[in-house]
Amino acid sequence: MARKATSADHYQTILQQVQSGNPKSVYYLYGQEEFYLDRLVEFFGNLLPAHEKDFNFDLLYGQEVTPAKVLAIARSFPMMAERRVLIVRNFLQTAKGASGEGDMNDFIPYFEQPNPSCLLVMFDTGKPAGNTKIGKALSKNKNVGFFHFEPIPDYMAGEWVMKWAQSHHQKKIQPAAAQLLAQFVGNNLQLLSSEIDKVCTFVDTKNEVSEADVKQIIGSYREYSAIELKEAVIRRNLEQALFISEQILQHSKSDTGELIRLVGFFYSVFVNIWQIRRLAEKGVSKADIQSRMGMNGWYFDRLWKDSANYSNADMPRIFEALLDADKSIKGFSTLDSTAILFLLVKRMIG
Repeated sequence: MARKATSADHYQTILQQVQSGNPKSVYYLYGQEEFYLDRLVEFFGNLLPAHEKDFNFDLLYGQEVTPAKVLAIARSFPMMAERRVLIVRNFLQTAKGASGEGDMNDFIPYFEQPNPSCLLVMFDTGKPAGNTKIGKALSKNKNVGFFHFEPIPDYMAGEWVMKWAQSHHQKKIQPAAAQLLAQFVGNNLQLLSSEIDKVCTFVDTKNEVSEADVKQIIGSYREYSAIELKEAVIRRNLEQALFISEQILQHSKSDTGELIRLVGFFYSVFVNIWQIRRLAEKGVSKADIQSRMGMNGWYFDRLWKDSANYSNADMPRIFEALLDADKSIKGFSTLDSTAILFLLVKRMIG
């Protein structure tokens, strides 16, 4: 089974299309992953040299314009330049426009015959419904580059850290260090990229970032991480797991925020363990399971090893414990933060 294209893949595809001189005439880029969308706004905005931008570049906002205005600009030819670039943000609001006039379907004929000297790029968080005329035109027309930018799953954050550090800083981050950084920060790519900047600046001339480097630059305020807690839980070492839990809470800035992150982290871990065990019991090979789950080798090997410590019969108990902890954090319990975490750890260990 082919791996599903990620937001990072879409980003690279668009850059390659444009930089190779073979872009689509129209792009519709949408989703919740603002990290890549913001960079693409900047990328398209800088395609024209400064002396051509005054007359050939437009950045419009859907709530301020009508379809007629957008189309009039898109159909006009560049002035003393080979190309015009037109960016429309909040595209889905264009039909409302400043005057409330116009129809989204007015764009359909343009998609069929776009102006070859205009690059029209539309951005939004969502897309028109797939059963509408405009929705079908955007998703199926050969002249339109249609890309969905989704947030990356938590389990892919470590791999993303390694790739971003290599491509933007020419630094190799050890897998364990990348996973630790992802756990500290989460899958918010904007925050992750900022922390990668700090870590890579910290190591200076070193070519490789270690787990110790990550702990020193962003984790110095706490002795233990969620990954170390996970290792204790997987080993069924209750005494160590409770000690690490206490240390994490003592060094956290917000007990509630820390608990939310820990519950989310363990939910991701055990969903993946359950997937591995479920597929393995069906006779699917280790290589095929890794391919289906779309994980890099280092992280998958860790999960594969962890999954050997659990059976499918353990999963309902663990997911029930995570659900109960989530409810307790949200106020459906009189337990304090330490009690919530201790109880969760005991129930996960069994």
